[in-house]
Amino acid sequence: MPNYLVPETFSHYRDDWHFTPVVDTGHLVFLSGVTAAHPGRAISEVPEQQFHDAFAKLKIYLNEAKLDYDNIVELTSFHIELKQHIEIFSAVKDIYIEAPYPAWTAIGVSDFIPKNALVEMRVVACR
Repeated sequence: MPNYLVPETFSHYRDDWHFTPVVDTGHLVFLSGVTAAHPGRAISEVPEQQFHDAFAKLKIYLNEAKLDYDNIVELTSFHIELKQHIEIFSAVKDIYIEAPYPAWTAIGVSDFIPKNALVEMRVVACR
């Protein structure tokens, strides 16, 4: 049976939106989409800062399952204005995710739920 994990800071996702941020199956851990949105704080309009904030939130999710960035086996990133921001996103990503690199797919999209969000990341991690 999977273990459904909700970091306390983000319990409103379960309560208001009815989804679980982290689903731990024992071997694989699935993370719901991660943006730079945090309760009580606006998303930065500066792309580089927003991407750092998203990776900080990703770490909270991973830590909830007692994992870290090096456990990531697949990253799918969804981007507003993909071509405009991909170099900045890639540079920020490389600060947090080191070799050996996980599988990565970057997809351009038109909108996200959080206002001003430029990226949303979906992650699969492994023990």
